Amino acid sequence: MIRELTVKDHSIVMEFLLQDPSINLFIIGDIEAFGYHATFQKLWGEFHQGDITAVLLKYFESYIFYCKDKNLFDVEGFASIMQSTIHPVTLSGRADFVEKFENLPNLTLGKKKVTYFAQCGTKKEIQLTGMIKKATIADIDRIVGLRDSIDEFKTTDQTKNILKKAIESKTGRTYYLENDKQEIISTVSTTAENSQSAMIVGVCTHKDYRNNGYASKLMTALVKDVLEEKQYVCLFYDNPNAGKIYKNVGFEDIGFWTMYR
Repeated sequence: MIRELTVKDHSIVMEFLLQDPSINLFIIGDIEAFGYHATFQKLWGEFHQGDITAVLLKYFESYIFYCKDKNLFDVEGFASIMQSTIHPVTLSGRADFVEKFENLPNLTLGKKKVTYFAQCGTKKEIQLTGMIKKATIADIDRIVGLRDSIDEFKTTDQTKNILKKAIESKTGRTYYLENDKQEIISTVSTTAENSQSAMIVGVCTHKDYRNNGYASKLMTALVKDVLEEKQYVCLFYDNPNAGKIYKNVGFEDIGFWTMYR
């Protein structure tokens, strides 16, 4: 049976999700931040003999799915929920789970992208210097300016608001380095921070300052600080060369994450 979840389900939902806190980072974070009554967020759960076996989160018009057994959930039932939204459907989750929704006749998914999912639970002891700074709201324009200069990044009108909201709500933080002109030349950020974990995003260095180890230094410092408070730090990547850098910091691949958007 699939039904909408409420605050009365919170304890069993969290117990279920915390079996895999890294994979469920986004769902856990959204529940902790917005609960079960936000107008832009809904959750559904599948139950068998009173036990929850799968969860679907809708955040605005995007969905995230998680289940206990990829072969034992109601694919058609969850698909019927997603059919009611705009098309193509934006969906993400552990690759072997969400790929069960492919090729259903009544569900149109967005363009598929598969990335590595990596996790770090061990911090490296490093000597921090005054060069590494933690961003405040006053630094947002300079951070966005750096991202705008890099082809791989796509900033939108909402980028500044997202950074501002993350800093204000403490669901994200950004560390950066700057040059003598006080221009930001390298950044690393977190997003979706919750009580258990955080996701690394926004790893970038200005093209004129690459191959100097700046991103690695920032990431090592950021991971160290986050792991003082949480169990895990996670990230997605699809570039094997970037993967080598992350593994030097202490990340290990734990699976694949698929996004349809």
